[in-house]
Amino acid sequence: MIERALGSLTVLGAVRGLVSEGDHVRDRLGTLRPAAVGVAISADEMRGLRDYFVGGGAEPVVPLATTEAAEVRALARYGEVSVPNPSVLEAIRWSDSAQVPVEPLDPSDDRYASMFANSIGYFELVRRTLRERRLVKRAPEAANADEFVRTWSDTIEHGAGSRRLRQRRDEAVVEAATPLRARYQPLVVLVDRERFDGIVAGFDGGGSSVRTGVGRSEGASH
Repeated sequence: MIERALGSLTVLGAVRGLVSEGDHVRDRLGTLRPAAVGVAISADEMRGLRDYFVGGGAEPVVPLATTEAAEVRALARYGEVSVPNPSVLEAIRWSDSAQVPVEPLDPSDDRYASMFANSIGYFELVRRTLRERRLVKRAPEAANADEFVRTWSDTIEHGAGSRRLRQRRDEAVVEAATPLRARYQPLVVLVDRERFDGIVAGFDGGGSSVRTGVGRSEGASH
C-alpha cells in the first residue's frame, strides 16, 4: 500500500484484490482515525457491497469477466486474493464500526459509460481488446504486486483515449471528494493503486508518498 498526506487529507492507494492490503487499510484507518472516508467506487457498487458482503450472511459467487479473472489469477502469485476488493470492504466495515460516514466517489455506471463512449473510438477499442487478450494469455512479469497492477493497467490503457478516460474518471473522484474535504477533517480517500498517482495529482497541496504495510519499512516513494 502507498499513501500521500495532503494536509488534513490522506490518500491511500491499495492493490485491488490482495487480502493483505485490506488488513493494511484497516490498520491505517485505525491509526489515522478520519472523520470520514471516501472510496473510489460508484454508489451502485457501494450498495451492492453493503447488500451482499458487509456484515454477516452468506456471500454470493462473484462473476468475473475473462480479463478480470486472469488478473486475479496472476495477482495470486503475490499473496492471497479475494473478490470483491478486500480493501474496500475493510474501509466500509471500519467506517461503520467507528460510526463515521463512508462515501462513494466514482461516477455512476451511466456516467462512466458516457465517459467511455466519448473518450475511446472504434479503432482504439479494438486495440484495447487485443491488449486485454494478450494479457489473458500472458500476464506481465513483475517484482511485486504494486508493479504488477500498474503494468497491467498501463498495458490496457496505453492509447490516448484510454488515458483521457482515466483522467476524466480520476477528476470525477477529486470533484466528489472536494466537499467532503471541506466538511470532514481529517479525511481519508481510498483508491486502487494504479489510480493513486493521477488522483493525488488532482488534489492541491504538497506532501510525500510513503509505502506502508506489515513487513515493509516506510520510505519516500517519489
